[in-house]
Amino acid sequence: MSEPSATDPVPPSTAPPEAASKTLQQVKDNAKNTKPVEDGPKKLSAAELKKQAKAEKQARRAEAKSTVETATQPKGTSKEGQKQQKETKQTPKDDKSRPLPVRRRVSQSNVPLPKEMKREAKKDPKQIGLFFGHLFSQPRQHSMVGASKDVHPAILALGLQYSSYTICGSTARMVAMLLAFKAVIGSYHTPVGTSLARHLTSHHLSPQIDYLRSCRPISISMGNAIRWLKDIIIKIDPSTSEAAAKRDLLDEIDLFIRERVTAADKLIQDCAKDKIESGDVVLTYASSSIVEQTILDAHKKGTSFSVIIVDSKPLFEGKQLARKLVDQGLKVRYYLITGASHAVKEATKVFLGAHAMLSNGRLYSRVGTALVSMLAHTQSVPVIVLCESVKFTDRVALDSIVGNEVAPADEILSEAERAALLPLMPLVPKSSQKGDPKTDGEEGKSDTADVLKWIEGSENLHHLQVLYDVTPAAYINMVITEYGSLPPSSVPVVHRLSTNT
Repeated sequence: MSEPSATDPVPPSTAPPEAASKTLQQVKDNAKNTKPVEDGPKKLSAAELKKQAKAEKQARRAEAKSTVETATQPKGTSKEGQKQQKETKQTPKDDKSRPLPVRRRVSQSNVPLPKEMKREAKKDPKQIGLFFGHLFSQPRQHSMVGASKDVHPAILALGLQYSSYTICGSTARMVAMLLAFKAVIGSYHTPVGTSLARHLTSHHLSPQIDYLRSCRPISISMGNAIRWLKDIIIKIDPSTSEAAAKRDLLDEIDLFIRERVTAADKLIQDCAKDKIESGDVVLTYASSSIVEQTILDAHKKGTSFSVIIVDSKPLFEGKQLARKLVDQGLKVRYYLITGASHAVKEATKVFLGAHAMLSNGRLYSRVGTALVSMLAHTQSVPVIVLCESVKFTDRVALDSIVGNEVAPADEILSEAERAALLPLMPLVPKSSQKGDPKTDGEEGKSDTADVLKWIEGSENLHHLQVLYDVTPAAYINMVITEYGSLPPSSVPVVHRLSTNT
C-alpha cells in the first residue's frame, strides 16, 4: 500500500467528527514530509491545488462542528451524551410529582401573590359578607379623580349628583342622564374615516356610561333608555350628514322624554287620583314623584283625605315629601318604619312608587316596601303601585340578595348617632381601632369621624345597608301604568308592548 499523498482528498463521510483535528494535522504533515524528487520539487496543477484547498476546507468544517458538539454535551461521547439527554427529557406519564400547570386569566399576572397579601385578602371583612359580599366588589366614585379624559363635563357633574343623592329616584336619574347625553351628542364630531353610527356608540358614549356606573349602579329605567338610544344610533343611515344625524338624535331624545315620562306620568296620575275617595287615609312609603303628583292632583280636585308617610334611613326621603304636602294644606302623619304596623291599621289604601317591575310580577323598590306591603296585606288594605312602562324589565328576581345596591357606611349613621357612640370608644379593644396613629392616645380630641374609622377598621363588625328589596306579587293588588290598570301578572305583556312601539 502506498502512503496517502497530499493531493488525495479526504471525503467528509469517512472523517468522523472526533478525528477531524487529526485529519487536518495529517494533511499538513504529509505536505511537509513529502520528499522532493531528484529532478526538483514537483509543481501541482491547478486541479490538484483546488482539490487540496477543498479537502482542507472540509476538514476545518468538521473540526468546528465537533467543537460545538463537545461544548453542548456536558459528559460522555457525542452519541452517548445525546442518548442521555433524550432520556433525561422523557418523564414517565404516571409521574405524580410533576406540578400541574397553573391556569390564569389574561388580566392576571404570572407572578404569584406573596403570602402576606393572601392573608390580608382572606381577613378582609368587606369581602367575606355571608350573603351580600359580592355587592362590595366595586367602590362608589365620589369625585372626578381617576375619570377618563373622554368623559364629558356634563357627565362628570351628573355623576357627582348621583353619588351624593342630589338627583335621586329612578325616573329623575334617567331624565337627567338623557339630558346630559344631549350635551354629549351636541359636542360630538365624527372622526375621519368612520361613521357616526359606529363610532358614537362604542367610542364616545361608552366612557360616559362607565363613569355614571362607577358613581352609582345603573337603574332599570336608565338601562332601558340606554338600549333604546343605542338602537336609534345604529339605525342611522350612513349617507345622512353629521349635522342632520345629530339633530335627529336630539329630537328623538326629547320625544322619548315627552312620551315615555311626561305623558305617561300624566295618564297614570289621572287614573290613580280617581282611586282616592273622600275620607280615605292614603299611606305611602318613602318618596315617589309620581305618588306625590297623584296626591296633589287629588287634593286640587277637592277630595278630602289625609296622608300617612312611613319613612326609614338612610335617605329619609319621606321628610321632604311630608314637607311638600304640608305646604299644600294636606293633613299628614309621619311614621318611621318601626311604627309601620300601627300606621297600616289606620290606612284605607297604600300607594307605592317603583324602582322597577320585574317580569314575574314582583316589585323592586326602596328597602322597606316589602314590609309595608305585607303588613297592608294582613290588614286587607289594597296595595296600588304606580309605575311607568319604561321601568318594566324582563328580569326575574326571587329575592334582593343577588342584585342590589349598598349604601356606604358613612350614610348609615347620622351625626347624632355617631356622637352617641363616642362614649363607647374606650371600651373597644385597641386591636380593633385602626385610626390615625398621630391622634391615638390623645384625650379630648375624639370626634364623630373616629366612629367611622372604628367601623371600617374593625375585623368583626360590618355595617350593611341595602337600598332595595323585592315585594312578592301576591301582596300587590294593582299596577297602574300609562296602558291602564292591570294585575302584576300582566307585566310581561306590557313590557313587550312598550319595547315594540
